[in-house]
Amino acid sequence: MITRSDLLEIIANGENSGVEFKRDCLRSQDLAKELVAFSNLDGGMVLLGVEDNGRVSGLTRVEIEEWVMNVCRDKIRPAIVPFFEIIGNVEHENAVGIVRVTRGYDVHALRRNNANKYLIRVGSQSREATTEELARLFQRKGSLRAELQPVSGAALAHLDLRRLRNYFNRIRQQDVPNNEDAVGWQSLLSNTEVMTDEEVTVCGLPLFGKTPNRFLPHAGIDAVAYVEREQHFDARERITLRGPMTPLLDENNSIVENGLVEQALEFVKRNTRQATDLDGGRRMESFVYPSEVLREGVVNALIHRDYLLASTDISLSVFSDRLEIVSPGRLPNGIAPARMRAGTRSARNQILKDILRDYGYLEHMGMGVSRKIITGMKEHNGSDSELIEENERFMVRLFA
Repeated sequence: MITRSDLLEIIANGENSGVEFKRDCLRSQDLAKELVAFSNLDGGMVLLGVEDNGRVSGLTRVEIEEWVMNVCRDKIRPAIVPFFEIIGNVEHENAVGIVRVTRGYDVHALRRNNANKYLIRVGSQSREATTEELARLFQRKGSLRAELQPVSGAALAHLDLRRLRNYFNRIRQQDVPNNEDAVGWQSLLSNTEVMTDEEVTVCGLPLFGKTPNRFLPHAGIDAVAYVEREQHFDARERITLRGPMTPLLDENNSIVENGLVEQALEFVKRNTRQATDLDGGRRMESFVYPSEVLREGVVNALIHRDYLLASTDISLSVFSDRLEIVSPGRLPNGIAPARMRAGTRSARNQILKDILRDYGYLEHMGMGVSRKIITGMKEHNGSDSELIEENERFMVRLFA
């Protein structure tokens, strides 16, 4: 419940990403538009009886609660059940109606003229989603699996058969076609969703592509090591890590060509100081960040990033006092940082997760964030790692 003083403070702060002011004489479709946009973002409230400038003009509509509920049932698909309340005597004896919705588990639309109109909240405005925004929205709600989409122009010839043989023959212990058997490979990779009928999928190319960034320029890691605590043009090292995620193995399952994960770990190790101790006259070295913690952070970024966000790579930043791994995209399927700390599991890209788990990068329990990152850093140096979701990115921050 919102108190009168709480409501006055909300009104004084003005409209924003979670608050909209409206007269209660607005059209049904206009109320539905705002509620759809809020539900498709993080939730929000419409204050009925408040002018755009924050003046409380009050409620005038008869049976307003019934009208609100009918709007949510008749004008929105799937229907929304909002929280509704009226606060009386807000200003000059005028009342305000509060219509509040939470972040929806479905993608909601305004139903108008027998067609669905999808809206999102951008700042203090509700507007129709672009094609790209809508695809990300459906993906975030679990209605679209971007990893299964074909990558235009990427065919069997663009995959590294050496790595594919490693995976299917050595790791999965199954027979594979001859290199010349394109039909056999096509069948195998289609059945395992590395390819569609003709093209490589969004998950298959980063895993096994010869040059994944030719078709997915954002399937890499931008790595930079700074000398001090803040970003500065005078960095110790800057590099863009490219190539397939998976390593190439020899007959003893030893790595002969690094994958993206190993490249990231080597970058961090050569750019972080080492603590040295004397043990019986011998010099002992230990890295600032444990390998298991680093591996978990990098692998999670690769698995859970939003591959529909094509304008940015994963970023790996080393500072003198901390390390930050930033993955493009919000957390999937309603997951929040607090739930990750508690061990809640949800994968945006399930096939990526399964295959990297086959390589031993992940625990089968799926508790890596809580066990390896949070607990691992506490045991290593007593620090409390941070999990931060903001805008269209998710950050893991480790402290030296």
